[in-house]
Amino acid sequence: MRFAVATFLLSLCWACGSAAAEPAIPAVSYPALARHARSVEGFVPMEWRIELKQTGDLNGDGRDDVAMVLRAIDERNVIDMRGQGGPENYDTNPRILMVAFANAAGGYDLALENHTLIARTTEPSAQDSLDPNGVQAGGVEIKNGTLQVTLGYFGGNMGHFTYTFRFEKSEFKLIGYDGVDVERSKGVMSQVSINYSTRRMSRSVGSISDDKDKVIWTKLPLKPLLTMPQLGDGMEFNAAPK
Repeated sequence: MRFAVATFLLSLCWACGSAAAEPAIPAVSYPALARHARSVEGFVPMEWRIELKQTGDLNGDGRDDVAMVLRAIDERNVIDMRGQGGPENYDTNPRILMVAFANAAGGYDLALENHTLIARTTEPSAQDSLDPNGVQAGGVEIKNGTLQVTLGYFGGNMGHFTYTFRFEKSEFKLIGYDGVDVERSKGVMSQVSINYSTRRMSRSVGSISDDKDKVIWTKLPLKPLLTMPQLGDGMEFNAAPK
């Protein structure tokens, strides 16, 4: 769910309908990560770096696992958008979200490698969804045995989405979703919270100037829990269809 209004309002001042303002985004290929490494650094391919790292037990064995966001450091993917109304150093380097489980015999075993949930940044007018310093900060966290990924956005609307995954039967499955959206021009705030395990969803709409939200609870139909690859782009996924 990417709010087209937000992207349009921010891009209007520099795009001016000209195709020349569109950046030429170089094609990229993703390296295959190691299946096992003696240290977390052993999963980092050449010309990639660790952007975010969190530790905690994700598979219930009492050992600290690691979740990391890896990002490429290829200078060819950093585009100078000056003269086109964009940033001087617009970084389009892709990311990989990965999880490695601590091995009882030492080292780590790769448990997750995902290229799509945290999509490549390709819109200069939009906030980087994982920017920890953005108006709506993104990030990755291990909390209560779950993996949480938050993606933020800022434009005509601003807000964030948080996806919560639990490791079940060799896969990370979506068990929770929380989204907040603010229509800045009107001060209208919408919130959605979903527990996919209990199939309960709450929606609320109110104003940022008061706490008189109207909350509606809904029972969702019984469906299998989605795996992370099935979600695709976390900014495009429709977590709460009306």
